[in-house]
Amino acid sequence: MRGLTDAFTARGCVVVSAADGQAGLDAALSAQPDLILLDIMLPKIDGYEICKAVRSRGVEVPIIMLTARGQEADIVRGLNSGADDYVTKPFSIGELIARVNAFLRRRNSGREKVCRFGDFVLDVAAHKLFRNGAEMELTAKEFRLLAHLASRPGRALTRDDILDAVWGSSVFVTPRSIDRCVTTLRAKIELVPRSPRYIQTIRDIGYRFEPD
Repeated sequence: MRGLTDAFTARGCVVVSAADGQAGLDAALSAQPDLILLDIMLPKIDGYEICKAVRSRGVEVPIIMLTARGQEADIVRGLNSGADDYVTKPFSIGELIARVNAFLRRRNSGREKVCRFGDFVLDVAAHKLFRNGAEMELTAKEFRLLAHLASRPGRALTRDDILDAVWGSSVFVTPRSIDRCVTTLRAKIELVPRSPRYIQTIRDIGYRFEPD
């Protein structure tokens, strides 16, 4: 913890740290942070419970989980608890700082109805996607999928999250439906669909949209 505190303080960040889960939850609710780095394995209250408690209070700041666990079930549990992304130990301090800076930059810019990435402009309100000024043809599902991903840049999204948001909980579909829709969408927006720049696969978890 001291190493992370020193690394972020040296870069001009104001850091509030906590040694156990209860103190961490209290700090998250009282300090009004711009971002939360949350270790999963904590005494008193674990990271999953902290994440759920923070979200239940309406706190919407980015939460990045720090965990030594690499199993799919543990990561999915954390994301479903309300975390935005995860970093598995051991990790590079430089990589973590870059991830934090990306979240802060996107949060400060706010959620816009128009998303720009590469040669594309996604106009959510108009329900249109443009490439170099020319409108592109997307199916209704492809547009909803892209809009959902683009509204959460940098976030690790589970297949369950995407299914609920794009297909709806009342419709019975399988995760393969997401993969097929991602494939057809990539064919339209990626320069090299098999090596995607924007819609990145998170193995065994889901997808992440990277507009930068």
